[in-house]
Amino acid sequence: MAELVYPPVIGFARTMFKVQGLRFDIRGTENVPREGGALLVSNHIGYLDFIFCGLTTLPAKRLVRFMAKESVFRHKVSGPLMRAMKHIPVDRSEGMHAYAHALEALRSGEIIGVFPEATISQSFTLKSFKSGAARLAMEAGVPLLPMALWGTQRLWTKGHPRNLGRTRFPISLRIGEQMRPHPDEKAGALTRRLRMRVQELLEDAQRAYPGRPSGPDDRWWLPSHLGGTAPTPEVAAERDREQQAAG
Repeated sequence: MAELVYPPVIGFARTMFKVQGLRFDIRGTENVPREGGALLVSNHIGYLDFIFCGLTTLPAKRLVRFMAKESVFRHKVSGPLMRAMKHIPVDRSEGMHAYAHALEALRSGEIIGVFPEATISQSFTLKSFKSGAARLAMEAGVPLLPMALWGTQRLWTKGHPRNLGRTRFPISLRIGEQMRPHPDEKAGALTRRLRMRVQELLEDAQRAYPGRPSGPDDRWWLPSHLGGTAPTPEVAAERDREQQAAG
């Protein structure tokens, strides 16, 4: 079927990025398969991450179908767009339907995008990974595409106001080589290996990142171990638990 919505949305996003003056450093796009199913797995630090992840597959002329929380599909604006672009809603209380939907899409040759941390990392460090991505890739017989992004948290992230004007922020994106399970490797071991690879890509993106805080009050987007004022992973985890308890 013809893609009537996805290409115009991509065109709109690219136009907005130009208006904002965003500066992209994208490496590893040659690792995206030109055909066949694959699972794109990325860290998660901002609300717009899925848009930036999708940019990395365009040189291979591929579109990504993202797994996203079901509430996004209920929104009067984003809902129709998400459905038209064939993204996959995830009800966290009943995830098997989304799993089956993603498995079918992978077997039909789609690239599926997932954020295995499940929620935005408020510490901007890697949280633990859910094993669903590894299990999906293993069951569908498709490669995993490890990915890391950096700088997107400066535009819009949890607990901070949006900054979508002409910021000229740099955005770094990295895609690693395709990963497949070793013989007899279990999903847990593959998940740990996948997380290590995403961590390596994240550190590479951070080392190469040209952006610097504009002053003492602009260090919020840096993790504590890099001299920033973002909460430590332990404090961020406690905030996550409080927010989940509050509904």
